[in-house]
Amino acid sequence: MLCVIVALLYLYLSAGIRMLSTWQQSSHDRATVTTMEREHSALLQQHQRLAQLATVEAEARRLGMMKAGEQPYVVSGLPQN
Repeated sequence: MLCVIVALLYLYLSAGIRMLSTWQQSSHDRATVTTMEREHSALLQQHQRLAQLATVEAEARRLGMMKAGEQPYVVSGLPQN
């Protein structure tokens, strides 16, 4: 009888420990998902901003590119500030 009680106690304790471990893991996973959702939202906003034609054109001009047919001008001899 004592062996049966000890065996049942062991089974209940091991099940309780596994449940606690699973609960802690789910809390950790929930936090990870929340962080990834925020990062996903930020990446979507950045994608939308970069996909706009004005942003693409501004970035191209910053890199020294110009539209077809535009005349480039080089200004030299300006005084140093």
